Amino acid sequence: MFQNSQAISGEDTSNILAGDMCALPSFEDLAMSWRIGQSMYSDHQHEAPPSYSPPAPYMPQLVNTQDGQVPPSDDVLQDLVIRGIPPHQPVPGMRMPPPDYLPPYLMDTLTQLQTFPMPEYMPPAPLSPATMQSVSSQNYNLHAPLSIPPLPAQPHNTPAQRTGPQNDRRLTKEAMRQYLRDRPDTTVVIMTAKVAQKSYGNEKRFFCPPPLLYLMGDGWKHRLQPVVMAGEAENEAQPYAFIGIGSAEQEMQQMNLEGKNWAVAKTLFISDTDKRKAFELKVKLFYGTGDDVGMFCSKKIKVISKPSKKKQSLKNAELCIPSGSRVALFNRLRSQTVSTRYLHVESGNFHASSQEWGAFTIHLLEEPQSESEHFKVRDGYIHYGSCVKLVCCVTGMALPRLVIRKVDKQMSQLTADDPVSQLHKCCFHLKDSDRMYLCVSQERIIQFQATECPKDSTKEILNDGAAWTIISTDQAEYSFYEGMGPVKGPVTPVPIVDSLQLNGGGDVAMLELNGENFTYNLKVWFGDVEAETMFRCAESMLCVVPDISAFRGGWRWFRQPTQVPLTLVRHDGVIFATGLTFTYTPELGPHPPTMEEAIMSNPIRPIPEDTPTTFPTNHYPDLEQL
Repeated sequence: MFQNSQAISGEDTSNILAGDMCALPSFEDLAMSWRIGQSMYSDHQHEAPPSYSPPAPYMPQLVNTQDGQVPPSDDVLQDLVIRGIPPHQPVPGMRMPPPDYLPPYLMDTLTQLQTFPMPEYMPPAPLSPATMQSVSSQNYNLHAPLSIPPLPAQPHNTPAQRTGPQNDRRLTKEAMRQYLRDRPDTTVVIMTAKVAQKSYGNEKRFFCPPPLLYLMGDGWKHRLQPVVMAGEAENEAQPYAFIGIGSAEQEMQQMNLEGKNWAVAKTLFISDTDKRKAFELKVKLFYGTGDDVGMFCSKKIKVISKPSKKKQSLKNAELCIPSGSRVALFNRLRSQTVSTRYLHVESGNFHASSQEWGAFTIHLLEEPQSESEHFKVRDGYIHYGSCVKLVCCVTGMALPRLVIRKVDKQMSQLTADDPVSQLHKCCFHLKDSDRMYLCVSQERIIQFQATECPKDSTKEILNDGAAWTIISTDQAEYSFYEGMGPVKGPVTPVPIVDSLQLNGGGDVAMLELNGENFTYNLKVWFGDVEAETMFRCAESMLCVVPDISAFRGGWRWFRQPTQVPLTLVRHDGVIFATGLTFTYTPELGPHPPTMEEAIMSNPIRPIPEDTPTTFPTNHYPDLEQL
C-alpha cells in the first residue's frame, strides 16, 4: 500500500491504486496502520529514516522491525480473508513509513486521524466457512473514494472571541441617551494646505504652512479616567501620533503631543522622484498601552512645481481662490524659513505665531457697505483690488474690511486686477485708510503706513512685514466615541456623511446616506432609535425612517416639527457623529369618517322584543310620547 511513498505524486495516484493496491483501505485500516506505525516509529524517532524497498510476499513469521514491518495478528489474518486479499499480496497496514514519507494524498487524512480520537478497532466475529466463501467472492471497486466519516465539529473563534467579549456588545438605548446628553466625542482634526510645492534634487521644500494635528473633545479625557483611577501612569493613556506622506521613500515622523492637544509636522516634503500629482497625509494614532486608535487621512493635497508669476486667468480655476473658502496667511522676513510667522487668533487677539497657523474664511464683500459686524457677501473668485473680509474659522473673530493687492518687488500694485492664485504674495490695505496695511512686527499684528513710489503713482512701497503669502487650506475631521467602553482594535475607517436624500414618505420613507468609508457593520440611529439599515457600497447606505411614535409615545400623526440627530453606530458600540439631523415635519391627520364608514365600523344590532320603544319626554321636550 505504501511502497515507493517518497516518489508518489498526484499524477501517479490512479496508477498506484490500480496496480500496487489490491483493495482500498477502510477507515479502520487507516486507524490501525497509524497506531502501529506510531508505536513502532517512536522507538527510534531520532534515527535517520531508512530507505524502503518493496515488501516481500507475506510469510507468517517475525520480520525485521527496522524495516518498518510487524507480524500480523490472527485478527488481521481473519480480516484479510473477509476482504478477499490473497496472502501473497502486501498487507494493508503492515508497512508504516514515518509521517514525513507518507504520500501527499494521504497526509491530510492521517493528520485528522491523529488529531481526533479514533474508535477502538473491534475484530470481526468468527464466520462460518460458507459465509467466508460468500464474502471472499464479492467484487470490490478499487477506484472507489475513501469513505471517511464526518469529523467532529471543532470550536472556532468568532470575530467577537478574537477581539474580546467587549467588542461584541451592541449599543444600548441607555448608552445612546447618555451620549446624546453629554456628547463626549473623541475628535481628530488634520489641517493642511491644499497645495504643496515639489522639491528638486537635494533641496527640501518643507510644506508651508506645516500640517497641524488637533485632538479635541472630552472623549480623550474619558479614556484617561480609568487609568488614573487604577493608579497607573498617565502616559499609558497618552496618545502618540506619527505622520507621513504615504510613500515608502519617507519614514513616518513622530509628532510631539506632550502636555498639549496639538502637534505640528515641520519637516515633511515631497521629492521629484515621487510622481504623484496628489497625495494624502497619513496620521497613525495609538495609546501608550499599545492599543491602536487607527490610521487617519488628510484631505487631498495637489502637487505643484512652483507658484506662477504670470498673470492668472480663470481658465486655471483649480489654483484660484473662491469666495467663502479657507485660506492661511504667513509672512517670511528676508525669505528665511526660521523667521516664518503665521496669522493666528489666540486669547481673543490676532497675533503672528511661529508654531500654529489659523484658517480664515475669505469673503468677497458687496459694495458699497460700511464697517459692521454684519456684512453682505457675494460669490465669485477673489481678484486683486477686491474688498474682502477675513473671519477666523474657530473663534469667528474678523479683521476690518481689507482691500487685497498684489505685491511685486516689495511694492503694492494698485492697478492689478487678475485672480489671486496659490502661494501668491499679497498685501491687505485697510479700507478707507491712508495707505495703512496689515503688518507683522515680531509676534504682533500692527498697521503699517506705506509710502508712495516717487517714480510710479500706481505703486506703494512696503516693508517686509506687510507682504503676506496666501494659500488655500483644507481640514479633515473625524469624530467617534466608544459607547460601550474601550474596544480592541482600531476605530477607523471613520464613516463620513456628506449628504442625505429622502425617498418616499409616510410608512415607506427611506433615507439615503451618501459619503465615504461606509461598512456593512454600521447601523443608522435616529436619536436613540436604531433604524433598519441596508449597506449598498462604501459611498452609499439606505435606512428605513422610524415612525414618529418611536420618539413621541402615543403619537400616530405629527403634531409639531420634531428634530432628531443622526448617528452611525458600529457593531461593537463605537458611535460616529455625523453632524446632521433629521426633521419630522407636521402633516394632516386622518380625515373624519364618512357616514358609510361610520355605519360599517358600528353596525346596527337588532333590538330585543322586550325593549321599551318610548323615550323620556324630559330628554326630548319637543316630542310627544309615542
